[in-house]
Amino acid sequence: MKNSEFVDRDLKTVWHPCSQMKDHEFLPMIPIKSGKGVYLQDFEGNRYLDAISSWWVNLFGHSNEYINSKVSEQLETLEHVILAGFTHEGAVRLSERILKIAPQGLSKVFFADNGSSGVEVALKMSFHYHKNRGETRPYFISLKNSYHGETLGALAVGDVELYKDTYSEMLMKTIQVPVPEDQKEESIWEPIQELEVLLEKRSHEISGIILEPLVQCAGSMHMYHWRYLIEVKRVTEKFGIHLIADEVATGFGRTGKMFALNHAEISPDFMILSKGLTGGYLPLSLVLTTDRVYREFYCDYTLQKSFLHSHSYTGNALACSAANATLDIFENENILNSLSEKMKFMKRELEKFQKLPNVKEVRQTGMIGAIELQGYKWEDRIGLEVYKYGLENGVLLRPLGHIVYFMPPLSITIPEMEKMISVAFGGISKLIQ
Repeated sequence: MKNSEFVDRDLKTVWHPCSQMKDHEFLPMIPIKSGKGVYLQDFEGNRYLDAISSWWVNLFGHSNEYINSKVSEQLETLEHVILAGFTHEGAVRLSERILKIAPQGLSKVFFADNGSSGVEVALKMSFHYHKNRGETRPYFISLKNSYHGETLGALAVGDVELYKDTYSEMLMKTIQVPVPEDQKEESIWEPIQELEVLLEKRSHEISGIILEPLVQCAGSMHMYHWRYLIEVKRVTEKFGIHLIADEVATGFGRTGKMFALNHAEISPDFMILSKGLTGGYLPLSLVLTTDRVYREFYCDYTLQKSFLHSHSYTGNALACSAANATLDIFENENILNSLSEKMKFMKRELEKFQKLPNVKEVRQTGMIGAIELQGYKWEDRIGLEVYKYGLENGVLLRPLGHIVYFMPPLSITIPEMEKMISVAFGGISKLIQ
């Protein structure tokens, strides 16, 4: 089958996410037939290096043989079972293993389907915790420029206008506080001071603060210093509000450690995990919390006090098998230690972009790299030009507006990284001509 034949079928029926479908009158849709390692292949044999891990989910390559085998094994015994009143080995084992590697103090695991759903769980659970203690605290704090998903609660605590503004009239009211402006340690103090001033006045009506540790991924890959996390932990404890860590995108090695919070060695009240949790195979999210939170819901059957939140596919057995296989790979192949050389290589290669006149800044946290372009208007759609150049040269880059970024599978090799970065350099250089 030719690509065009498949695309014709697609455009008659499928409404794609985060897309203006009219663009596909001139922008070719790429139909993918298969994937292996860091590469995706279309119906005509063209290959594309997946520099963005297919929306930041893939950790160990497409069609990973080990994960394949574990999901296949699970298919033979149990595909799914209700998790209310029932349980299964995969969910229990995954919970035990996650808690063993999570920041100390997290002791309970609540299952959901995806990152946005996990955020909804954490927000509801935090609010409900305070209500069970006789306090109504309707507000949440988030950082300016933050993104936490696209369900209504997640949108409400986000601060990226592109996603949020259209729905503003129907969203709960939240409070945004400044994020440190860059990765320098001295940049954290003014935002921390503003947070403390706010909480001095209003902590009694605030349930918690939600943040993406170290990297605001959909927020233009903005990055800040790990010391900020330590100070937020101090302030939240001082004023008795929850710290909710959204590690959906930053978890599982993306920042060079298993979790971004590990850089600051702190423990939150809630930690949300998804994306790389299953190695990019199946939808699954986990919300980790403390025994202190859990105990506020533990009682003789009372509807108002019970946490009545559920998803049909909560704790899906196939997804749990993929997640457990992902943790096996981390353990058996010493993944985190193997990233050091790759992170150093990315750092060296990113420095080359600083020489280009249309580059404002480059930044990096672990295996995440970003190049911020300058001198363009929104309507220039510069990101689209880099995207098309990447596809023409065998690399899937999907810039966030004027931010060209890398978040490849952790299994990528140095030669593959060299190709990825070289193509991005070529695409950005071509804009100057």
